[in-house]
Amino acid sequence: MKEKDFVDKIFCCDVVQGLKELPDNSVDCCVTSPPYYNVRDYGVDGQIGLEQTPAEYVERITQVFSEVFRVLKPTGTLWLNIGDTYNGTKLGNTNAKFKQVNSKDFNKKQWCGAKNKDLLGIPWMVAFALRDKVGFYLRNDIIWEKPNCMPESVTDRCTRAHEYIFLMSKSQKYYFDYESISEPCSDQKRTNFQSGSRSNGKNKDRNDNDLGERIKTWQPRTKTCNMTVNHRIPMHINRELGIPDKEYTVRNKRTVWHVNSCPDPCAHFAVYPEKLIEPCILAGCPKDGVVLDPFMGSGTTAKVAQRFDRHYVGFEINPEYVEIAKKKLSAVQKELFV
Repeated sequence: MKEKDFVDKIFCCDVVQGLKELPDNSVDCCVTSPPYYNVRDYGVDGQIGLEQTPAEYVERITQVFSEVFRVLKPTGTLWLNIGDTYNGTKLGNTNAKFKQVNSKDFNKKQWCGAKNKDLLGIPWMVAFALRDKVGFYLRNDIIWEKPNCMPESVTDRCTRAHEYIFLMSKSQKYYFDYESISEPCSDQKRTNFQSGSRSNGKNKDRNDNDLGERIKTWQPRTKTCNMTVNHRIPMHINRELGIPDKEYTVRNKRTVWHVNSCPDPCAHFAVYPEKLIEPCILAGCPKDGVVLDPFMGSGTTAKVAQRFDRHYVGFEINPEYVEIAKKKLSAVQKELFV
């Protein structure tokens, strides 16, 4: 399949079979959130997430992302959002029609390899499998902290308020536009050491003209330091001389992201918020590049990609969700061309 045949399209089919139709090295990045293990029954044959054991679930996820690895360009990245579950939790249902027919199907699912109430650690099982079996580089474990998390009626543990986003890459060197997702620095002035404890205000009236003389006479505090004045002046030398650190208005994005979860008026199932994946697409995919979502759901990834001048391709096994995604994308196109 040539690029023009799959770009800006969502295919309603089994994800592994669909991915096999894409050519090697054809997409720039993958941003996705697969169905979580033992959390919901979407009422669709062939769905992922209802396997008998976590090992079977991880195996199916690994099959999917082996194909993702193949279709990613050598500079490509994978941004994988995934949540955890407890052994013995009730199985939910988000398919409205199925729920009306069989509202009692909320069985507790047990895995014999773990004790009742054990946290299974599914995200890390998946991350290690993709690293060790598929070949991805595991680069970041990002915490999605939900300030407005759902309350839980538990009295023997803390309420969960986070999920994981794993940043993985196909190669050791990959595309990552860190400047596009830089965040503002704190307003607190932390860079002026002239009146701090390191200089004690001794160099408050420092004259920049005698900087060269100060460097020449500077001696390291420890004998292990072999820096010479011919080298670039390190930060600790500047501080010894009472020179303020450089002030920055932005900083590198941190690995804890505070993003509110929000309901989707078009869908009756869980979706990740647009603000959560905006940094993934901006940093992981160049303009006019292609973003892949093998579990497209209601089309959030495609919508954000389109809004930031990226192309998309996705797969979704549920035809109902494909129709929801098409409506979303149609609304975005109207917004962009008004």
